[in-house]
Amino acid sequence: MAVPAPAKAVRALEATAAALVLLWCVHFRGGLALNSPTNKGLIFNLTAVQVHPVLMLIGLIILGSEAIMSYKTLPWNRGTNKIVHLVLHAVALFLGSFGVYAAFKFHNESGIDNLYSLHSWVGLGAILLYGLQWVSGFATFFFPGASPTLRRAVLPYHARAGLVAYVLALLAAELGFLEKITFLQAGAAGVGRYSSEALMVNFTAIVVSLLGASVVLYVTAPGQQNEHILGYSAVHKP
Repeated sequence: MAVPAPAKAVRALEATAAALVLLWCVHFRGGLALNSPTNKGLIFNLTAVQVHPVLMLIGLIILGSEAIMSYKTLPWNRGTNKIVHLVLHAVALFLGSFGVYAAFKFHNESGIDNLYSLHSWVGLGAILLYGLQWVSGFATFFFPGASPTLRRAVLPYHARAGLVAYVLALLAAELGFLEKITFLQAGAAGVGRYSSEALMVNFTAIVVSLLGASVVLYVTAPGQQNEHILGYSAVHKP
């Protein structure tokens, strides 16, 4: 099974977003670290900066995108695709949770208040909804598993809730990019409004937006379905 053109476009955007965030954290922000006694900002780079840079982007955005698209892009049967979908979301949730932990660690060790910004509220809401969605999906579709009739009835709502969690993660990312670059411009770092770093952060945010829009449009587009292919296009079902 050839990879559909829209999925190739999504993966090109994923690779671009990951490269840009890594470039930002390593080249402009000084690198990555979980423990840094001299520069607490490196802890922040590892986890969130603008969606909690590396961990949050790779977890909730990139792996989340791949999990959402798995029913349309993978060549295997429905049962195998379901396991891949479950595992990808589990890894995404783990990385996202670790990213949230690192952000709290950075704030606590730097004497910064927690959960005061819209970015933090939306981000926490996204990770909580993501977790609830994964647990409910596991119990309904995997183990112990609901009856076939109930699974079929729940599927469209499961798909919608998953997309809501994904869009919340995207929104948290955009708010994070804006928040961090605003702090850098107003603080001691003195990042210029038209500096290379500021322009790159803006461009990265646009790439992430295009990535999210492409995923949502691709997986919700009407397509042929049967007993072996049941994915997010189920949102069109009554």
